[in-house]
Amino acid sequence: MKRSPDLLRLADTVLLPGFAGTTAPDWVRRRLAGGLAGVVLFSRNVDTPAQLAALTSSLRAENPDVVIGIDEEAGEVTRLEARTGSSRPGNYALGVVDDEELTERVARDIGHDLRQAGITIDFAPAADVNSNPDNPVIGLRAFGAGPGLVARHTAAWIRGLQSTGVAACAKHFPGHGDTSVDSHHGIPRVTASREELAEVELWPFRVAIREGVRAVMTGHLLVTAYDEERPATLSPRVLTGLLRRELGFEGLIVTDGIEMAAVSGRYGLGGASAMAVAAGADAVCVGGENADEATHARIRDAIADAVTEGSLTEERLADAAARVRALAAWRAGAEPGDAEPGEIGLAAARRALRVTLRGPVGTLPLAAAPHVVELAPETNLAIDKGMPWGAGEPLGKLLPGTTVARLRAEDVRAEDVRAEDGRAEDGRGAHEPGGVAAAVLRQAADRPLVVVVRDAHRHPWQTDLLERLLAARPDGVVVEMGLPGRTDLGAVHIATYGAARVCGQAAAEVLAGLG
Repeated sequence: MKRSPDLLRLADTVLLPGFAGTTAPDWVRRRLAGGLAGVVLFSRNVDTPAQLAALTSSLRAENPDVVIGIDEEAGEVTRLEARTGSSRPGNYALGVVDDEELTERVARDIGHDLRQAGITIDFAPAADVNSNPDNPVIGLRAFGAGPGLVARHTAAWIRGLQSTGVAACAKHFPGHGDTSVDSHHGIPRVTASREELAEVELWPFRVAIREGVRAVMTGHLLVTAYDEERPATLSPRVLTGLLRRELGFEGLIVTDGIEMAAVSGRYGLGGASAMAVAAGADAVCVGGENADEATHARIRDAIADAVTEGSLTEERLADAAARVRALAAWRAGAEPGDAEPGEIGLAAARRALRVTLRGPVGTLPLAAAPHVVELAPETNLAIDKGMPWGAGEPLGKLLPGTTVARLRAEDVRAEDVRAEDGRAEDGRGAHEPGGVAAAVLRQAADRPLVVVVRDAHRHPWQTDLLERLLAARPDGVVVEMGLPGRTDLGAVHIATYGAARVCGQAAAEVLAGLG
């Protein structure tokens, strides 16, 4: 059947495509002028605050009511500061401090920057309860592992952000915390009962709705208590039945990236997009890896075709489009908030630090410029590759002469850190390891040794190398910048509860005697 121009414009209203570059390409400008209602920005679109403001201004010149979204959780997931590392810690650090006023202030600080940049909606906060410590995609993005704590800080974050006129978006409904699969690559299964979901996963979302959150983002999760066949993003039972009817949410429902394998792998980009809108979603995020006009046109056409074929009603599509326009109208009428005084992000990172001392008195501060070795694991796709993190660089600024080495899994072969029967291949004993560990010890020589790890409990190569180093250097200092597993390693253990730039700075201050 023929697609009418009006139907195509209606389909365009529910799409939030991404694009490449720090200026808007011609196809985006043309689509905005022709009916496209919004876009989503990524770190590839952000260079400086002035450039970002100019970009969003150019988008509004084509469509004054354009909805502009971005993922700015702070901490590990930042788009504004992907080039420099975040000046604010992420959710887990804020949950460790457990000061709701501080969380609200940090979110207000983020909102002020976003409002200045011309952003309509921030796809944050993560309202997931990280009850599975081996979760490969949530982890430090959650406020914690307890539903009450997560709910309180989710509400505080929403208050702070929305006070600036930037819409908050609680995610990943109905909760991605108790999963062991990354939905970028596969379909996570949530097998809790409805009663268990109500007591844990759904609690923060109920509180977010009561707080007036303007949007909720779906998770690409198979929640078997509600739907054993379709992921939540594509499930009418989850989006319309649970979120709309049972929980009473009336705001914008937006999908997580529709190109993620958990939904597009089976149904394709166009099919998954049409199914999501039919299920109850109002806006479809697309463009993380598919940021071109041809892809956008295929998805738009697939949504229009679903209407003509009868799998999506025009009334549902029109309702979705109206909710997108309502969000744009809310932003236009909201007043911008005041900027937070001082370095609120650094203050929060300092308060989140937890220091465990087992060495002799005088272990801290460090007596000399140290050798720092940072063990860098692979991160999930939500975290920008190459984003600065660690304690070595800020420590070098405080203690000149500090040397830094960064190792990855491919740099550390198993035979380099394993000594069978107490002997290495070169004849050294177990406490005199060869290979990578020996090289690290030689570089440190008689200086202090600082080992920086990140989610070491999830990466055996980190744990193995760390134990070898500390066996030879029991005076070593451990800085854990992920979720802490063991805190009984090293003469000093510093848990930062985050790998943001300010978390490394706060740890460096303690090591240098300034904290």
